[in-house]
Amino acid sequence: MKLQRLHIVIVALIVTVSVTLLMKRPLRDANAKETGETAHRLAPVVLATRGPLENVITLSGEFRPFQQVDVHAKVSGYIRQIFVDVGDKVRAGQVLAVLEVPELNAQVMGAQADIRRSEDAIRRAQSEVERTESTHQAYHAAYTRLKQASEERPGLIAEQELDDALAKDKETDAQIQSTRAALAESRNQLGMAQATLDRLLALKDYSRVTAPFAGIVTKRYADTGALIQAGTASETQSKPVVQISEWSLLRLVIPVPESAVSQLRLGSMVQVHVSALNRDFQGRVARFADALNDETRTMHTEIDVENVSGALKEGMYAEATLVVGRRDNALTVPIEAVQRNDSGATVLIVDRQGKVQVRDVKLGMESSDRVEVLTGLAENDQIIVGSRSDFHSGEMVQPKVVSNKAGEPGDGL
Repeated sequence: MKLQRLHIVIVALIVTVSVTLLMKRPLRDANAKETGETAHRLAPVVLATRGPLENVITLSGEFRPFQQVDVHAKVSGYIRQIFVDVGDKVRAGQVLAVLEVPELNAQVMGAQADIRRSEDAIRRAQSEVERTESTHQAYHAAYTRLKQASEERPGLIAEQELDDALAKDKETDAQIQSTRAALAESRNQLGMAQATLDRLLALKDYSRVTAPFAGIVTKRYADTGALIQAGTASETQSKPVVQISEWSLLRLVIPVPESAVSQLRLGSMVQVHVSALNRDFQGRVARFADALNDETRTMHTEIDVENVSGALKEGMYAEATLVVGRRDNALTVPIEAVQRNDSGATVLIVDRQGKVQVRDVKLGMESSDRVEVLTGLAENDQIIVGSRSDFHSGEMVQPKVVSNKAGEPGDGL
């Protein structure tokens, strides 16, 4: 009997609960229908704003020395002393090595002897000129007196005697011209000997190998006692002493794509980031090839970067950020808000009534995250961002302004 009563109570409870649920369902459906008619989905939007817009590209490149040279000797010889090694910083004109050139020393001594011989020849020629001039004066005076006496007393002086005196006068005059020519020749010989000595002394100076500019020694090719061939010899025979690279100023070589070539300007400043140092440096566009590479369709461009502290090293990689375009008062929207197609581009906007509209726009310059809108939008228009497929034209939505920076919400309207 008790079990029967328990079954009856359980059945009654089940029936009561079922009736209650059936009565509440129509009420919930009605409430849900009423709520759907008055509330709309939230739509994340950004405002079309005006401001500066820069079109920048980031290109990777490698640092190279501003100057780099293999230092050769001008003359052949053995290295007597070498004063520098890899990593040493040198100044312009500093002596790097001294060569031993015995045969050159002998040639210098021979040239000095030639000069002394020429000086002796000049002195002899000068003495000969003085002697012939003195002889000529004596013969010329004798002839003059004989001629004067002959004119005053005709027949006193024989014609043969006058002719002999005149011949001696002319002969000694010719001897003067000859000795003067010999003197000039001796002076020319002295000049030639002096020129030879100067050339040999200049070559002797080249036995001291010096730095052509301030820099750092990046390679050392020879040690003490090594035979160095003259730098004027063929490349297969000539051996450099050291290699010097300028370190205070470096070239960052980057390939600029064809699309940005027309915007490149000499002298424009560039931000250079070196990942290995986690530092930024200022650079300047110093030179470019002004021609495109046929294979890569890029232009060889060099950026000069000061390296006063020496932190930058040859061969380091860096990223250069080039500003290839700028607008000071551009109307822009985020790039992700724009849908491009064959006929142009469109955006979804929310009008003042909260209705979604598709708007055709004409685009201009782009940056990494924003794009300029030339026509189709006005300032402060509400542009839907996010998944465009979630919204359709004519749909009523409730706009919620989010930050122009991705992931940062703004104030709701």
